[in-house]
Amino acid sequence: MSRSLVLPLLLVLATTLAACAGILGIKPKNLEHPFEHRAHVLKGIPCVECHDTIRTASESGPLHFPTTEKCTSCHQKPHDTRACNACHGEARLREEASLAREHLRFTHAEHTPRLDGQCVPCHAAVGKNDASTLRPPMAQCFTCHEHRDQWTTRNCDGCHVALPAEHVTPSSHVVHDGDFVREHGVRAASSRDLCSTCHSESFCLSCHGVTVAALPWKFQTERPTLAGLHRAGFRMRHADEARANPGLCATCHEPATFCADCHADKHVGAAPGSRSPHPPGWVRARGGDHGRAARLDPVACASCHGGAGEALCVGCHRVGGVGGNPHGPGFSSRLDKTRDVPCRQCHAP
Repeated sequence: MSRSLVLPLLLVLATTLAACAGILGIKPKNLEHPFEHRAHVLKGIPCVECHDTIRTASESGPLHFPTTEKCTSCHQKPHDTRACNACHGEARLREEASLAREHLRFTHAEHTPRLDGQCVPCHAAVGKNDASTLRPPMAQCFTCHEHRDQWTTRNCDGCHVALPAEHVTPSSHVVHDGDFVREHGVRAASSRDLCSTCHSESFCLSCHGVTVAALPWKFQTERPTLAGLHRAGFRMRHADEARANPGLCATCHEPATFCADCHADKHVGAAPGSRSPHPPGWVRARGGDHGRAARLDPVACASCHGGAGEALCVGCHRVGGVGGNPHGPGFSSRLDKTRDVPCRQCHAP
């Protein structure tokens, strides 16, 4: 048999075996399914019969899920020896309850007595067989708690620990419907405080500056290292921008090391094979071009080299330095070499 036919035949065989396994019930299935809340509610079993710790539950401590012992107190002949919550109830809903405990300021102990132990008025989803969530929507809270003053001032801290950290979509208020994706920029520009009630700027920057245009206020965020901070084409212009405003670059980057390390890593240099950004002849035994450039634009030198003014030059141009003695033959000066600049850089005791 040709080797070119072996792989297709193996793929057909694997697909056939997988299909047969599913038909014969050999294929493993997920045993987890929604808990039968509806069946218990229709039989008139109070919620607090199973969730007995709910009466004293606080904002901290363990969650109030029924244990296997609680289930077997009624279901005295369980169908197997596994824990009940291994099949009855979904892990995602337990995780939802855990997140609610983490992000919400709420105590069942204050609400249960007012409703005489009846939880269905708030947790209406327990009456459905296919409920996607058991957490009451905010509209349900508003049926008793109007919170008009808090809503007007957008003060949500009474119930929410930190809204931007919740990462949940509002189900009953401030819904982003219609053509919101196209219009959200205009809405955000006119009501940034409303958006910031739930979203931090880092949420916006997960798209803006990465897959779409950057935000106008992006340079004022708390995440200056996020990809896309610099405008498009910055790599081609960065040398000119660094020379024009070296202080801005130094806000985030260490000039003495960041530029040199990047150029060395990328093998970028003005001359072939050189890692220096300076052109050939920049530094020679008898001066070179850097002296004239430094006199014309010392700020450009300071953008990478530490020091300012005379302190920048005397690092090399001093007795014993690589630049040699800066004083030529017949040099004289009326300056006090121990007090005046730049003399004191070398001559101060």
